[in-house]
Amino acid sequence: MPGKLYIKTFGCQMNEYDSSKMEDVLKESHGLEITTDPEVADVLLLNTCSIREKAQEKVFSLLGRWKGWKQEKPDLVIGVGGCVASQEGDAIRQRAPYVDLVFGPQTLHRLPQMLDEVRAHHQPVVDVSFPEIEKFDRLPEPRAEGPTAFVSIMEGCSKYCTFCVVPYTRGTEISRPLDDVIAEVAQLAAQGVREVNLLGQNVNAYRGQMHDGEIADLALLIRYVAAIEGIERIRFTTSHPLEFSDSLIEAYADVPELVSFLHLPVQSGSDRILMAMKRGHSAFEYKQKIRRLREIRPDISISSDFIIGFPGETEDDFKHTMKLIDEIG
Repeated sequence: MPGKLYIKTFGCQMNEYDSSKMEDVLKESHGLEITTDPEVADVLLLNTCSIREKAQEKVFSLLGRWKGWKQEKPDLVIGVGGCVASQEGDAIRQRAPYVDLVFGPQTLHRLPQMLDEVRAHHQPVVDVSFPEIEKFDRLPEPRAEGPTAFVSIMEGCSKYCTFCVVPYTRGTEISRPLDDVIAEVAQLAAQGVREVNLLGQNVNAYRGQMHDGEIADLALLIRYVAAIEGIERIRFTTSHPLEFSDSLIEAYADVPELVSFLHLPVQSGSDRILMAMKRGHSAFEYKQKIRRLREIRPDISISSDFIIGFPGETEDDFKHTMKLIDEIG
C-alpha cells in the first residue's frame, strides 16, 4: 500500500503553492497519498512562515504534539520546510531533535532524495541552501484542482525593507523564464483552470528571460498569459509600490482578463517612516500610482498593509497614515 502524507501549511499563497508541489513530488517519487488526518500519516511535513512570531511558535507547539506519535511510530518521518526552516536551519533540531528533515523553500524539489536518505541511514537531513531556479526545473507537471490555480513566477526579494525577513529566508529576486511560466499556465488551462494567480514575494519585480534573450516584465507576461486559450481571469500578488510601473498600470486598460482588484502594501503614510523602513518611495508617489490606476480602471478595489507602532513612529506619523487611508480609501 502507498504511504500517507500530511502537510500543514502556515503563511502566504506562495507557501500554499509550495505545499502543493511537495505533494506532487512525493506522490511521483514515492507514491505518497495526501491525507487530512495526521495520525495516519507516514510522513508529516510543516510548511512554515517566519513573518509573524506567533506563526513560528505554532510550529513548535505542533511539533511537540507530533513528538508523541514519533515515539509510538519510530519510522514516522517528520519534516520542517518553509521560511522558519530557512531562517533557523539546524537550530530547529536543537529545539526539536526528533525532526528528521529540515528544508528551505528553494530545496523542496529535493524532498524525494532527502526522504530516501533519512530512511536508509536513520540520520537527519538539513538542506536550506539557495540553488536559484533549480527548484522549478525539477518539479512534476502542474496538476489542476478546480478552476483556479497559483503559479509562481519568481522567488525572493532584493528590497531589504528593515522590517522584513524575506530576503534572508527566500533569497534575492530570481525570475522564471517567460516560456516556462506560459507552459505551466497553458497546461493548467488545458485541465480546466480559468483563473490564475501569479505569485512572487515581490511579483512586479518579475524580469523573465524570453527565448530571444530579451527580458519580459510583469506587464508583458500578463499579456502573454491573457492570450492563452481558456484563461479568463488573472490576478497577481504581492506587489511593491516601487516597481508598480506605468506599463503595469496600462495593462489594466487593455487586458480585460486582469481582475479589478489589487493588493499594494504601502506600510505607512509618513515619508519619515517610509524612509526608516527603506521602502524606496514616498507617500505622494504611492497616491499618484493609485490615482492613475483608478483613472484607467475606476471600479478597481484596492487593499493594502500597514505597520502601526513601527520603532520611532510618532503621533504625527500615525496621522499621516490615517490621512493617506482617507485619501485613497
